[in-house]
Amino acid sequence: MKPSLRPAFALPLLLAATFAATSIAQAQSWPARPIRFVVPFTAGGANDLMARSAAEGAAKVLGQPVVIENKPGAGGTLGAEVVAKSAPDGYTFLISAAGVISNHMIKKSMPFKESDLVPVAMIALAPSIIIAPPNAPYNNLREFVDASKKSPDGFNFATAGTGSTPHFVAEILRSKYGAKLQIIPYKSGNESATAIMAGQVQATSEASIVAVPKITGGKMKALADTWTSRISSYPQLSTAIEQGFPDIKIAHWAGVHAPAGVAPEIMDRLAAAVDAAMKMPDIAARLKAAGIEPIGGTRASFNQFVAEERARLAAVVKVSGMKED
Repeated sequence: MKPSLRPAFALPLLLAATFAATSIAQAQSWPARPIRFVVPFTAGGANDLMARSAAEGAAKVLGQPVVIENKPGAGGTLGAEVVAKSAPDGYTFLISAAGVISNHMIKKSMPFKESDLVPVAMIALAPSIIIAPPNAPYNNLREFVDASKKSPDGFNFATAGTGSTPHFVAEILRSKYGAKLQIIPYKSGNESATAIMAGQVQATSEASIVAVPKITGGKMKALADTWTSRISSYPQLSTAIEQGFPDIKIAHWAGVHAPAGVAPEIMDRLAAAVDAAMKMPDIAARLKAAGIEPIGGTRASFNQFVAEERARLAAVVKVSGMKED
């Protein structure tokens, strides 16, 4: 019996060895043609700008064009689905944001599993800035929170919809620090920023790339930076952590995710190329001037960041009961 069983056992081993050899060969020849970065948002925003900077620098390192394809819709889900269902050949990647994590927590249904996308590389982040109308009587986050507690009806805090970065900021302020806030959802960050400038709401948060020009132009008042360090292009603004709010750590970040199954060697090479891009002086200077902090790093460091981000966001979702509208 033993001789007749050998082919049955040998076939899976042979197939596995063949697959491994093919995967290694693909990784060694990669990239042999242009690479596609799918941006799940419209052109011109922070995520798009970070994607184009990463593509520019990575193309120089890899010796192949990196093409940007904008596929906005459904809070980033449409573009993410395209990548999740793409062939794992190392030529299609997602420019990811926090929604690649939080959408699975708050949406009733998703067209793909969270495990269908895997982290590859961190690109950069735009710290969120908590902003108020220019004539607001409070000048920092501590004064704002204290004033909200004293207000009979609390304060209105604008968001860009359920699960948006300002929504998470507001829920952290409410659950961790007792701020008395009514969350007012708008269709976009632009609409909530307009509401701030018109004095229709007491506060919101917005990406530094959008907020800093309006703050310096006197159209908004900055209360705090929500990341762990001050913004390179606006260092006079203190962080929420510096003001005594250690749990406020959130930003508009952009990374690279791949469809599950891409060869690890390919992902490592792309991560190294993105890291090199973020260290190129002209690209780093351009991003910092726009209020964006270049990050880069290894695939391992981005996996760690995603894991920590998932834990932070999940805790907020749980305590707030945040769900899709």
